[in-house]
Amino acid sequence: MMSRRDKAYVWRRIGIALVLLGCATLIVSASNPNTPEGFLIIAHRGASGHEPENTMAAFEEAERLGSDFIEFDVQLSKDKELVVIHDDTVDRTTDHQGAVDDYTLDELENMDAPAGKGTSQAEKEETETDKEEDGTGKDKETEKDMKKEKENEIDKEKDKDKEKEKEKEKIVSLEEVLDRFAGKMAMLIEIKDSKLYPGIEEQVAEVIRSYEKRLAAAGLGGHKSIVDLAERKNSMGIVIQSYDFESTRLMHNLLPNVPIAALVHEDKHPLSDATLDALTSFSAYIHYPKELLDKQTVERIHARGRKVIAWTIQNDEDMVKMKKLGVDGVITDYPG
Repeated sequence: MMSRRDKAYVWRRIGIALVLLGCATLIVSASNPNTPEGFLIIAHRGASGHEPENTMAAFEEAERLGSDFIEFDVQLSKDKELVVIHDDTVDRTTDHQGAVDDYTLDELENMDAPAGKGTSQAEKEETETDKEEDGTGKDKETEKDMKKEKENEIDKEKDKDKEKEKEKEKIVSLEEVLDRFAGKMAMLIEIKDSKLYPGIEEQVAEVIRSYEKRLAAAGLGGHKSIVDLAERKNSMGIVIQSYDFESTRLMHNLLPNVPIAALVHEDKHPLSDATLDALTSFSAYIHYPKELLDKQTVERIHARGRKVIAWTIQNDEDMVKMKKLGVDGVITDYPG
């Protein structure tokens, strides 16, 4: 028979085990198993500081620069196809005018989308190198060599112009982006103007489900640098965001295994405790304007077991500031 001392010892051990189990349960229930770990760099509309926003060139540049996510916007065309474009008109980013839903997908895909094209870092470095070579540090060359070099540069420029004509950047569909990146790179998809496009959430959900099934059937892996996707239900590495909180709640109901991000507009700040509790009941991320973020806001979100992403970061100074505040990642035009 156990002594009184032995019984007390056993019950103490059982008590400690129950406390630890309870703590573990709270930790698990407060986190989303599909959210990636580590500080995240999210390329805003692709690497839009270097290439035309929301184009394949911007997304591929973001991939080359090592971004964790590409972020892009989806709207509906005249024939109810999901297209990747930020504005509800084509005026700013294409060589056409009018509302997005005034054009069919085929018409949109035939538009040139050159707006927002920046100078890539490689082009900047090349320009700086050329300037340095034109100075006193340049080796003396004969007039003949200089003439030959100039002719070569002219030929290169002609070749570049031909390439630009062949590879004109265009508006792309959601399915084109998924074809290229699903299972390979994480994507942050923003649903734009949900009230303007009734039923857009259901369409996005249907497309994502179809690609999930396709990836599962193909047995594809995924974005290994974030997390081993074999351990994730959200095998495509997708997060859905919107300014419309009802739209994000609906997306959570439609795709419960896909993480949701509540995108906070300036006019919603500061978030009350009740609003924050409601948002964190279905959102894994809270995406906040950098100008409005402070330590207290970050701590309030973290206390609810959710991640904070700051937008839009455009320089090193802001990056350092956000990291000091303890955010979990940033959305930027200049990834890498």
